[in-house]
Amino acid sequence: MKLARFFLTGIVFGIVLTKAEAVSWYRIYEMFHFQSFHMFGIIGMALFTGVLGIQLIKRFKIKDFNGFPIQIIEKEKGFWRYIIGGILFGLGWALVGSCPGPIFILLGTGTYAIAVVLIGALLGTYIYGLLKDKLPH
Repeated sequence: MKLARFFLTGIVFGIVLTKAEAVSWYRIYEMFHFQSFHMFGIIGMALFTGVLGIQLIKRFKIKDFNGFPIQIIEKEKGFWRYIIGGILFGLGWALVGSCPGPIFILLGTGTYAIAVVLIGALLGTYIYGLLKDKLPH
């Protein structure tokens, strides 16, 4: 029962993303062709919300689900790994027409062809897990 609030939050988040057309292939297509500000605005708001959330967690020492303090580990500075990772992520997003989050929303809306994308995403994550110790980080 403790997880019900997270499940409900996920459902509400899915509805909001659907109504905002953030899961629309056409909106993503417009974004990658720089024809519309719609998706850039959504991504900008997500970035703002994330930065604000991290600052609130750090400032007020917010605790996690089990009551332990949330520890945010500082990442090593880097440039090329973020550029290369961002390019790979963006290419995958552009080719598929969906970023990882909306895959589940699209499944929920009845777009069952996205299951191929979900399998590819899970397979890619699994392969990364196998190779991560051999990759330059």
